Amino acid sequence: MREFDYLEPASVAEASRMLAEWGDDARVIAGGTALMLGMRQRMLAPACLVSVAKIERLRGISFDATQGLRIGALARHADIARSPLVRAHVPVLASMAERVANPQVRNQGTIGGNLCYADPSTDPPGCLLALDAQVVLGSVRGERVLSIEEFLVDYYVTALEPDELVIEILVPPLAAGILGVYSRFLRTAAEHRPLASVALVARREGALCREARIAVGASTPIPRRLRRAEAFLEGRVVTVEIAAELAAIVAQDIDPMSDLRGSADYRREMVRAVARRTVAELFGLDIYEGAAA
Repeated sequence: MREFDYLEPASVAEASRMLAEWGDDARVIAGGTALMLGMRQRMLAPACLVSVAKIERLRGISFDATQGLRIGALARHADIARSPLVRAHVPVLASMAERVANPQVRNQGTIGGNLCYADPSTDPPGCLLALDAQVVLGSVRGERVLSIEEFLVDYYVTALEPDELVIEILVPPLAAGILGVYSRFLRTAAEHRPLASVALVARREGALCREARIAVGASTPIPRRLRRAEAFLEGRVVTVEIAAELAAIVAQDIDPMSDLRGSADYRREMVRAVARRTVAELFGLDIYEGAAA
């Protein structure tokens, strides 16, 4: 690991100026779980690390009945999992956060860093997409707000400008009756990165489905909303057969990756299985899926 300068700005504007000055030689460090691994493996060799740990604007978790949940970019996955506000108002997000990676990563890694890294095989992006979350970005030029779909551009690519920081994540309030389920498939019990994940947020009126939002992650270069599947569920009484049809639509409408962890065909089938199980869990259906999560 080469020597580097370590800077500690106290504001978003100050950090932005440092990033502009150093350009491609700088990297932002928050929790550092991904960055330090890349540096140890000599995949990255920045001349300067800009630590955002002292920027208060990036901290905290709060809730407003009108605006919804605000999660500062420096909130750790463990903070989100344990937050009484998250557990009370967006429990599916807490459920997801308590399964991210492993205890070491959950207690060190931040939600802002996770989104900036744009790793396709991670949990938060897909769950946040199903929740219609937004990302607030800041620089010396001010702030702008993007949807998760706008922010995640491609495989390991975001819409973040070189001098911008992620400030916070905004999750709109869930209307009465809206429930959520986040499910994932791991290749082995020892592996912490999901091969497939499905997030479903919907209003359940008995067995009737309203306002469904479905997102697939981990198997695709960026998480995807499945709008044809959402339209299929709208107004339907959800049965085991409907869950199977829905899962088939989801699997058909994705463009899965193929790599050393699994072929595109394998990922498609795992997404089908996870989607069916996710719908079954939200609507209390008694079906059995052999795939472990």
